[in-house]
Amino acid sequence: MEWRQFCRENYLTLQSECANMAPFHRESELMDLRQALRQISEIHSHVSRGEVYRGYRAVPAALAGAIAVLAAAGQPWIVQAAAPRTFVAYWVAIAALTAAAGGGRNLYNYLFYEDPQDRRRTRTVVGQFAPSLVAGALATAAAAAAGDTAIALLPGLWTLLFGMGIFASRPYLPRLTGFVALFYFAAGALLLGLARSGASLNPWGMGLSFGLGETFMGIVLYWSLER
Repeated sequence: MEWRQFCRENYLTLQSECANMAPFHRESELMDLRQALRQISEIHSHVSRGEVYRGYRAVPAALAGAIAVLAAAGQPWIVQAAAPRTFVAYWVAIAALTAAAGGGRNLYNYLFYEDPQDRRRTRTVVGQFAPSLVAGALATAAAAAAGDTAIALLPGLWTLLFGMGIFASRPYLPRLTGFVALFYFAAGALLLGLARSGASLNPWGMGLSFGLGETFMGIVLYWSLER
């Protein structure tokens, strides 16, 4: 009889302790699940970083370079030398045209052809480049409002920021794109040095910087991804 009483009491005690410990077990399981999901996300990020993004192609890059050269040749016919704000509007329009020519294919593929993993990679690469575009837009608005002296700085700033965007995207692009970014850095520094004299507004400052830079990018993409 005493033995049965002892077993009953210990059974009830163990049952109570297990009931009290159940929430801790559930919390521990949830923490383990969160940690596992975090590790999977980190692994996916490392794998994506190791894969070269193939959305950028040689022909659109080379086309953008050709548009920049043609725009430089046409600037004297459209933009008067004493109209810096017209210079800004002209090159903003050229930038929009080249973005449409180069990014239209990417947008089409993103909407209709890419699977969820490829779309995630596209968003990641574009997200790396986007801050440079936003900074360029803000700098353009501020310089246009500040006056002619500030506008003379824009060609150098545009070129530098574009190079920074390429450099930020470099973990997902062929390694040789780092040299393209360095070219834009050098060209931007040169244009900033010419800003005081106003020579940075010469059409060939922008034409050669982006014409050669995008042609260089097209060669790198072809050599690394398409040949």
